[in-house]
Amino acid sequence: MTDFNWTRDQFHIPQGMIYLDGNSLGPLPKMAPARVVEMMERQWGEQLITGWNASGWMAQPTRVGDRIARLIGAEPGHVVMGDTLSIKVFQALAAALRLNPNRKVILSDSGNFPSDLYIAEGLIDLLGNGLELRIVAPEDIEDAITEEIAVTLITEVGYTTGRKHDMAKLTARAHKMGVITVWDLAHSAGAVPVDLAGAGADFAVGCTYKYLNGGPGAPAFIYVAPRHAEVAQPALAGWMGHARPFAFEQDYDAGKGIERMRVGTPPVLAMTALEASLDVWDKVDMADIRARSVELCERFIAGVEENCPQLTLCSPRDADVRGSQVSFKFDNGYAVIQALIAEGVIGDFRAPDVMRFGFTPLYTTDKDVDEAIEILTRILRGALWDKPEFLERKAVT
Repeated sequence: MTDFNWTRDQFHIPQGMIYLDGNSLGPLPKMAPARVVEMMERQWGEQLITGWNASGWMAQPTRVGDRIARLIGAEPGHVVMGDTLSIKVFQALAAALRLNPNRKVILSDSGNFPSDLYIAEGLIDLLGNGLELRIVAPEDIEDAITEEIAVTLITEVGYTTGRKHDMAKLTARAHKMGVITVWDLAHSAGAVPVDLAGAGADFAVGCTYKYLNGGPGAPAFIYVAPRHAEVAQPALAGWMGHARPFAFEQDYDAGKGIERMRVGTPPVLAMTALEASLDVWDKVDMADIRARSVELCERFIAGVEENCPQLTLCSPRDADVRGSQVSFKFDNGYAVIQALIAEGVIGDFRAPDVMRFGFTPLYTTDKDVDEAIEILTRILRGALWDKPEFLERKAVT
């Protein structure tokens, strides 16, 4: 049984703040600063370049990958860390297309994060060869998986509404039609139970700065199913993905299994901070996380709908098809979010009119939810959001 009082104490939440934006950036694990300082002073400072061997920096991407694997239902040895999520999307999508060379359609949905779609469009422009990106409504994705599709590129939990796709069902449909699957777990990893192996997923990618609390810019991960691990060809053939990087051979020879999906030099400092968070995750059961998340989300929805009739729920009402966030629509949603932030309640805004609130059981409590509802109600009833300083758009919303 997960002790959520203990997990809350492992993270720094500023005094007086109600943090409902862990779906965008998780808070600082209290042990991360000391862990990073120790790495910098003892390893980098004293060992310098010998730290690659003495402190295991070279093996860190696969070691950390295995720790992530437990949280996403992946087989050991089939997740590796490094680079950004956009790069990992590019790698996975390019490798998936090469496994299905006689088909030309990448299928995604309109609820997908725009960056994933940009990556697909850029890859199509690069490769040419008649490839196309087909985008349908999220609810139409299952019927759109036909025998002409090469690859599905789907974010399991949508970034605006939190709508959750049925990974097992859609993967089964895809395989029946001869389609390769790429799953983006940016809003799934650490938020909902994921079973990549059980669902039979082909590829998956995800970031670690949201629910996994790795910090801003924390490295992404990529998963390749065992059946593809020795044949998937990385389009980004980086030095670290070579079978013998220190042989300095002129021609590329892909490394063994998931190692071939490494590209650049491992971000050792960032992964060290991430490992401080994973020490907490090692003591967490994802089933407990999910059950508590549903409780928090349901409490928030009920309270907001009772007290704030101006707002319209745009997240699924059914928890079974909702991730760990709740979104409401309001024409002046941006200003309301700014007013909330000024009162110490941190959510965020997604254009054109969506207010997002993330619920992360590691540190979010019933008291946080109730106080957030109370403050939101006061802001709306008094139109306290209608001030020039709240209406002016900032660079990050």
